[in-house]
Amino acid sequence: MGRSRYFGRSLHGILVLNKPPGITSNKALQQAKHLFFAHKAGHTGSLDPLATGVLPLCFGEATKFSQHLLDADKRYTSTFVLGQSTSTADCEGEILTQVSAAQVTLEAVESALDALRGAILQVPPMVSALKFQGQPLYKLAREGIEIERAPRAVTIYSLQVLAFRPGELAELDVDVSCSKGTYIRSLAQDLGESLGVGGHVARLHRSAAGPFTESHSLRLAQLQAERGEQGPEVLDHYLLPVDYAIQSIPALTLEEHSAHYFCHGQAVMDVRVYRLGQQGDKVRVFRPDGLFLGLGEITDEGGVTPRRLMVFDAGPKG
Repeated sequence: MGRSRYFGRSLHGILVLNKPPGITSNKALQQAKHLFFAHKAGHTGSLDPLATGVLPLCFGEATKFSQHLLDADKRYTSTFVLGQSTSTADCEGEILTQVSAAQVTLEAVESALDALRGAILQVPPMVSALKFQGQPLYKLAREGIEIERAPRAVTIYSLQVLAFRPGELAELDVDVSCSKGTYIRSLAQDLGESLGVGGHVARLHRSAAGPFTESHSLRLAQLQAERGEQGPEVLDHYLLPVDYAIQSIPALTLEEHSAHYFCHGQAVMDVRVYRLGQQGDKVRVFRPDGLFLGLGEITDEGGVTPRRLMVFDAGPKG
């Protein structure tokens, strides 16, 4: 993890950030990357500027597993406003309609939410990072261009009302557990439409992403204060292991000679893999000293073949 002759340090691991409001996920990433003086880093799915909460950042070789976090389930708490629809389905957009929601009751809300639980089809909002002909939809939306979007299948595992505040503009706080690709603003919009009053998101906080929860998360201000005038190495203890995001995958520790050949891209025999899964299943592979070597796949011959190898000793490319 020493300094490289290229810009930034070659370091590897996962930092779980508690993103502050008002900045993009990429801006938060760049600030963390600067604090750690890291050569390579990436985030695992954008949070809107207004949103806060769990944003796992992958450094170095951990970026090879960012897709696992992109595909992971998420959990959010949010405040929905009923009685007002906006151009972005959140509080930062232009108000399109406003009607009284004074007649909306908690019972009516709960009844309408039933249709939004379980496996549903959801139309992505125009203000999203999905691309059309290479352009993010949010950029087209800023130009006043509306593109027809096909509904996407998502799953709402749990959608609970935490609090309800009736009024001309009614508010409800919700806790949502959902599959990847779910747009919470679309839930607010769809709920408002089903109640005939419109709706949007006023507050959004991600409380979990895959195996990461708020208990893992750190604030940028905390990192900045601890670093102070010291070198970036003082923050390295906050990095979680590269394989933390895939801990649900069984682990296999190879003998030294087998680990050597595995690291060179060769399949190795180890009948213990049959205790971990069957042909085609993935395993996390380790060296006897505990170093994570990468992902392997169980073969039909009682062995394991490399599928994604770590290269911890390779410096940044420039």
